[in-house]
Amino acid sequence: MKKILTLVLVSALGGIFTLGAYKLFLEEEKTVLIAAENSNPAFLPTNNFNTLLANEEAPDFTVAAENTVNAVVHVKNVTLSSGQYTLQDLFSGRSSQRAQMGTGSGVIINADGYIITNNHVIKNAHELSVTLNNNKTYTAELIGADAKTDIALLKIDADEDLPFVTFADSDNAKIGEWVLAVGNPFNLTSTVTAGIISAKARDLSGTSRQSFIQTDAAVNPGNSGGALVNTDGQLVGINTAISSQTGSYVGYSFAVPSNIARKVIEDIMEYGNVQNGILGIQGGALNSILAEKFGVNDTEGVYIDSVVEDSGAEKAGVQKGDIIKEIDNIKISKFSDLTGHLSTKRPNDVVSLQVLRDGETKTIPVTLAKNETFTMPLVGQIKNAKSSDLKKFKAAYGVKITDLNSQYADYWKRNGIEEGCIITSVNDIKVKSVDDVQNAIKNSNSDALRIELINSSGEKERYNFR
Repeated sequence: MKKILTLVLVSALGGIFTLGAYKLFLEEEKTVLIAAENSNPAFLPTNNFNTLLANEEAPDFTVAAENTVNAVVHVKNVTLSSGQYTLQDLFSGRSSQRAQMGTGSGVIINADGYIITNNHVIKNAHELSVTLNNNKTYTAELIGADAKTDIALLKIDADEDLPFVTFADSDNAKIGEWVLAVGNPFNLTSTVTAGIISAKARDLSGTSRQSFIQTDAAVNPGNSGGALVNTDGQLVGINTAISSQTGSYVGYSFAVPSNIARKVIEDIMEYGNVQNGILGIQGGALNSILAEKFGVNDTEGVYIDSVVEDSGAEKAGVQKGDIIKEIDNIKISKFSDLTGHLSTKRPNDVVSLQVLRDGETKTIPVTLAKNETFTMPLVGQIKNAKSSDLKKFKAAYGVKITDLNSQYADYWKRNGIEEGCIITSVNDIKVKSVDDVQNAIKNSNSDALRIELINSSGEKERYNFR
């Protein structure tokens, strides 16, 4: 009996010793916090915090979607393409032209049936039709288009007032703001996708002529010409392009800002073409390298390298070396910020430039001028001629060559054609302005170019190019 009690006692003492050693040497120390009953915790569990945030701040797109889907239409464009002429066509007398159909989207902008879409959606159209969200189809008339901004205006005659989308001020759109893309991707009926504005004043051409709104809302083939709207259902932009190596959406899409689109269609309706207000400067956006090259401290803004003769900028006192920091209280960081805002302006509009000159900030009002220059095929840069230019060559009318095309400059100079010479006729049409030259080329029935001009010796010459 004594042996049994001894064994039990030794076992108990051994267990106590082992547990004590583990607690003393091996177990990590843990801090225990005890909160008072009425105290607020310093942190919330992550899942609870996200749930509360989502419930309180998640945007509601239902109203915007309901107000937009019925104002977005499906656009069908039938074009005629010339296929290869076969022996069967020859013997049967059939034409080699084949009908091809393209599709896109459009946005109704008033109850009378005016519809805005992309120029590339309706390009070379032989027949245009529009299908509403209620499945009614109408023949559409092309009112006008502008290839530069990729905007076109259509008109349908419906038997009722149509639902439409109102314009928002795209200058007030913010990066990070929620937007909806509404269109007809893959020939589906109206489809809504959501995203945020990722960037503004994006230029995809590399020439600083474009100023797109960038968004991560999913846009696919067929969405072109559709609406980009804010959470109030107002039109922020016209969906135009995607960045993709596959042809389908992979992350970013681009829209023409509503302010530019609105100005283009108003010009088309009032003037029949787009009225471009010209500032009259040449330069580029600053960065560290260019700032060092020009000897300035700023790395943001547009550096003015030259001012165009007789332009609004020259008349207002803008100088070479000025750095444009703002236009109409809009910050200018890159050249597309500037060109994007100017795309919403017309000749004789006044813009307020804030420039940095010799370390001082100056505010300069500039009256925009009508475009008086044009890059003419084969010839180069031309502009409207002043009376002194015409008098020098004893010409009654014409346009002035300001810069010869670098590729053909040697050819022209060998024939006595230099900067300053006067072009008097294009395609057998007398020209008195760059607008006349553009129309003469645009309305030509052939690819031939016929030019009559006065050379440096004052002699009139004709050139025919085919």
